[in-house]
Amino acid sequence: MSACSSEADIQLKPLATDAVILAFGDSLTFGIGANSQTESYPTILAELTGRQVINSGLPGEISQHGLIRLAEELEETKPDLVILCHGGNDLIRKLSQVELKSNLESMVSLIKQSGAEVVLVAVPNFSLMLKVPPLYSEVAMSLQSPIDNKTLALIESKRQFKSDTVHPNALGYKLLATEIHQLLQASGAL
Repeated sequence: MSACSSEADIQLKPLATDAVILAFGDSLTFGIGANSQTESYPTILAELTGRQVINSGLPGEISQHGLIRLAEELEETKPDLVILCHGGNDLIRKLSQVELKSNLESMVSLIKQSGAEVVLVAVPNFSLMLKVPPLYSEVAMSLQSPIDNKTLALIESKRQFKSDTVHPNALGYKLLATEIHQLLQASGAL
């Protein structure tokens, strides 16, 4: 299964073996629904890539607050690559998608200004249709970032990958990490 859209054609710089990857997001990054220390997607991704992956997931965070927190995280961790998976709480709370898009654009710009590369992970609208808002692809295309715009929607649509109505279980996080790993390979980072 390829979770990547045509934005996977965007090439990233190869990651050195001592590269630092920052996984930045909310509860989906933190690992709610599984053992966050051993079964979160950042932990599994570290095993798959052989690189240090810092889990900077903050449950309940909306994108407005994430944008504020991101600058400090970038300064503190000095990552080579950031995996940005944010916006789920904005969508659940039915906050402005215009503001969400603006916040994501600002986050991607901030990451690139820090010298790091960025991969975007799109979050579906947690409704019956589980469609990913077009804003994720728009941000990825306008800022030239690879995107995984299908995996979380797939996880959310299959009971065997979920721990509750929103969060993946250990199997779901493993799938997410595997798909991100494949995207990193396809984009030249690994």
